[in-house]
Amino acid sequence: MAIQDEIYIYNTLTRQKEKFVPLREGFISMYVCGPTVYGHSHIGHAKSYVSFDVMVKWFRHVGYKVRYVQNITDVGHLLGDDNDGEDRILKAARIEQTSPMEVAQAYTRSYYEDMDALGVARPNIAPTAAGHIPEQIELIKTLIEKGHAYEANGSVYFSVSSFEGYGKLSGRRNQSEMESGKRVEIKSEKRHPSDFALWKKADPTHLMQWNSPWGWGFPGWHIECSAMSMKYLGETIDIHGGGIDNQFPHHECEIAQSESATGKPFVRYWIHNNLVTVNGQKMSKSLGNFTTIKDLLKKYPPTALRFFILQSHYRSTLDFSDEAISAAKNGLEKLNETYNRLLQSPSGNGALDIEPYKAKLHSAMNDDFNTPQAIAVFFDLSREVNTTLSKGGLSEEARSKVIDFFNIYGREILGVLSETQTAMRGDSTLLANVMKLVLELRQAAREKKDFATSDLIRDRLKETGIEVRDTKEGATWRRLD
Repeated sequence: MAIQDEIYIYNTLTRQKEKFVPLREGFISMYVCGPTVYGHSHIGHAKSYVSFDVMVKWFRHVGYKVRYVQNITDVGHLLGDDNDGEDRILKAARIEQTSPMEVAQAYTRSYYEDMDALGVARPNIAPTAAGHIPEQIELIKTLIEKGHAYEANGSVYFSVSSFEGYGKLSGRRNQSEMESGKRVEIKSEKRHPSDFALWKKADPTHLMQWNSPWGWGFPGWHIECSAMSMKYLGETIDIHGGGIDNQFPHHECEIAQSESATGKPFVRYWIHNNLVTVNGQKMSKSLGNFTTIKDLLKKYPPTALRFFILQSHYRSTLDFSDEAISAAKNGLEKLNETYNRLLQSPSGNGALDIEPYKAKLHSAMNDDFNTPQAIAVFFDLSREVNTTLSKGGLSEEARSKVIDFFNIYGREILGVLSETQTAMRGDSTLLANVMKLVLELRQAAREKKDFATSDLIRDRLKETGIEVRDTKEGATWRRLD
């Protein structure tokens, strides 16, 4: 498939939109920081991974082959601003009175359950930090050999002063900016307070530790992504993504250690999604103001959560509330009503040119993945579809093209239409014909003012799993999930 679309991406590294040109024609190497698996995923994770899911699907839609790597952090992500506190996995294991690996495995399964429910495609490769200790040790050895890292009392630290470009991603270039926000005392074994750990010496009672040239210990958080991205994607990759809260220090440290080891640019395009807030405050596990995806899925269909997320640009904050998700759910239902009406409508003679809508949607998505504008295209299309159906229906050719538009862009890429609704076109022709007859009989009863019969038909249908809705354009129906 020839790639015809020109895609522009906001590159955090250069702080501007740039035309995307991959290293290899037709192929994209993409790495996104995955979750630290010490608890159930929350809506903040949903925003991040739904956003990157749409990006990957869009790249593939326009013709690129994408190798998508997303790691699982199951060791080394320490608590505290200076990343010198307790390992998050160990803390969860202590609280739950179980083993660290059991914690990591349980919450990894939980994460994928949530992502599957949200329609997020699995990455091509999903490496774990604990499964790549040798690669991390080798990278650390290289950094020591090249004078960018030093061993101290069984731990190894990266020397920030040895890398001139430290701070180029976040803009924090002077030492006072780098040291701001510290809440722990500077460890004397560091040569400079801004140096960061590549390998940490483990206490003999520490439950997660490996042997290394510097003794028993475990890797720091930052080194894992450099080691795994370079193993699976090469020394220079096209795209690295993650939350804006990882920009500093995590991604800044990745750049420093990777480029110091290879002498080559690490990432060509940095993409950062913004945060979810609650009443203007960042949502996170540490603040205790988070809502898990599992709890949300008990109240809302997964398509409504995706729709809620994609109504906001990935670089914008998303303010969470039940009212906001309910409003998104209502908006999505209007699109579904149009789609179901389209599936149920007989062929007519009406014309509808789908090409301008395709052009607008491609323009939106090619402009830094502007999903709010893409969704707006669906509402514009729905208005024209409803108007045309009310005037006698669409021709079979036009109807087929509009249905394909909904299926390709609404379900396969944005993922806001459910499988149940889109499957109705092919495998439920008989049901559609029966429902057409039932609604005609119900309408006849309403015209005779026999509302008891009309309501009885509606209520009995709902008991069987079919919801009837009366709109100004006429009655529609849908299967209940």
